[in-house]
Amino acid sequence: MTRACVIGAGFGGLALAIRLQSSGVETVLIEARDVAGGQSAPRERSGFRFDSGPAALSDRVGLAELWQLSGKDIEDDVTWLPVDPIRRVSWPDGSQFDIPGGEGAEAAVRREVARISPDDAAGYENFLRWADHARRDGAVPWLVAGTKEIGALVHAAPMLVRHQAWRSAYGIIASYVKNERLREVIAVSALAEGINPMAASAFHALQHRQELLGGRSWPKGGMAKLADTMAAHFTGLGGRIVLHDPVLHIHTLGDRASEVECVSGWRERFDAVASSADAIHTYRDLLASNPRGAEVARDLRRRSFAPSQFTVYFGLEGSWPGIPHDSVLLPMRFKPLMDDIFEHGVLPRDFVMFLNHPSVTDPSVAPRGKSLFRATIPVANQARLPIDWDQAGPLIERRILDEVGRRLIHDIDDRIVVKFHTSPRDLALDYNAWAGSTAGFEATMAQALWPPLGARDAKLRNLWFAGANAQPGGGFAGALVSARMVAKRMIEETR
Repeated sequence: MTRACVIGAGFGGLALAIRLQSSGVETVLIEARDVAGGQSAPRERSGFRFDSGPAALSDRVGLAELWQLSGKDIEDDVTWLPVDPIRRVSWPDGSQFDIPGGEGAEAAVRREVARISPDDAAGYENFLRWADHARRDGAVPWLVAGTKEIGALVHAAPMLVRHQAWRSAYGIIASYVKNERLREVIAVSALAEGINPMAASAFHALQHRQELLGGRSWPKGGMAKLADTMAAHFTGLGGRIVLHDPVLHIHTLGDRASEVECVSGWRERFDAVASSADAIHTYRDLLASNPRGAEVARDLRRRSFAPSQFTVYFGLEGSWPGIPHDSVLLPMRFKPLMDDIFEHGVLPRDFVMFLNHPSVTDPSVAPRGKSLFRATIPVANQARLPIDWDQAGPLIERRILDEVGRRLIHDIDDRIVVKFHTSPRDLALDYNAWAGSTAGFEATMAQALWPPLGARDAKLRNLWFAGANAQPGGGFAGALVSARMVAKRMIEETR
C-alpha cells in the first residue's frame, strides 16, 4: 500500500490519517465541511467560540502517540489546561458530589465517598481493584476494537468470564456499591459517551477509573482548535487535506475499492480507503453503485443505534467561578429515565443534563467579562423518537435554560447574550448521522461480542472503518484506539 484515502476528518479520521502518513503511506484526508473536526467543528457567534466536541479529555497519552510517531512532542503544539474538579454531579435537592482532579485526586474522591455513603468505602475500593485488574487484562482494547472473528472471541473468553463482562456497567457497579447516588456518579462517565450503563458491558464502567487515573484536561482554544492542530500536524508530515468537498462515490473494481470521487468532480485512485463517516451513509450513499452498498445498509439499519442529543449553546454576561468546567445535573430518577431514552424512545419532562462551562478553565473561548456554556441532554434517536424537532426544539431549549436558572443561575434570562440549539435532526442533516445518532452503534453486549462492522469490509478487502463505525459505540478515546488498531492492520496486511 502506497496511497490511502481517509474519509471524514473527525478525531478518528484525523488520528488514522496521521498514523498512516507517519508510516510512509501517502494519505489524503477528505472532509465534507470547511474545517476539520467532524462533530467537534466550532460554532462561532457574537465573539463566543462554542465547542461541540468532548467536554474534556482523559486520554492525552493516545494523542501524544500521534506526535511521537514522527519524533515530535504534542506539548510543542498544544497547551493543556487542567480541569478541576474532573466533574461535579448534583441532584435537584442541592446535594452534590465532586470528582477532584490533580494531585491527591484519589484520596479526595475517597473522602467524598465516605461523606456520601460511609458504608460503601470498602465496596468502592473493591470496585477500583476490579477495574484495575480488568484494565491490566486487556479489557479496554478488546472493548474498543470489537471483532467479527470467532477465534478472537474464543481467545478472549476467559478474560470476559473472569471480569464478568456479561454484566451491565450499572450491574457491576451495583455489585460493589450500594448507595444509589454513588452508583449514578460512577455510571455517568459511561453515559457521557452516549452509552447506556444499564445495557452496555461491565467494561464500560472502566471509564470512571480512567478519569481518576489520568485526570481530565482541556486544550487551550477548545476541541475545535485541537482538531485544527491535528490537521496541521498531518499536513506537516506531508499529508493532504481536501476540505469542503463531500465524497460522492467510492468506486469499486472487483473486490476492491478503487477510486474516490467528490462532489466537485475531483477523483483519484487509491490502494486503500478508510471511512470514519457514518456507516449507513458510507454503504447506502457512497457505495450506491455497488450492490453490496444497499445490501449492507439494509442490514445495518436493523441494528441498534446509540441515542442522539439535544444541545443548547448560550453565552452570558458575567462570570461564574463557582460553576465548574463540567457538571452533570441529574434528576431524581435515573434508571427509569435511561429506559425512557434507550428503550422506550419517549421524550420525558425530566432529563440528565451535561453542562459544560469551558470559559471557567479557558477564558479565551468567550469575550472578556462573559461566560460560555453548553447544555446537552441525551434523547432518543430519530428512529425511536420521530418527532418534529422544529416544533419541539424551542420548547426543550426553554426547559433546559429554566432548569439551569432554577439550579444555578437564577437571573439567566437577564444575562443571555446569545443562544441557539441543535437537535437530532440537525445532526442527521449536518453530519449524515443515521437517525441523528451521535455515537454510532449502541454499546450493547451483543454488539460488543459481534459488532455490526469489523475493521474492514468482508468482501471489499481494502475498505476499512475507523471511529464509531469500528465498534459498538463512540467516544474520543474509542476513536483514538480504533485508529491505532486499524492503522496497524492496514499497514501489516500490505507489507
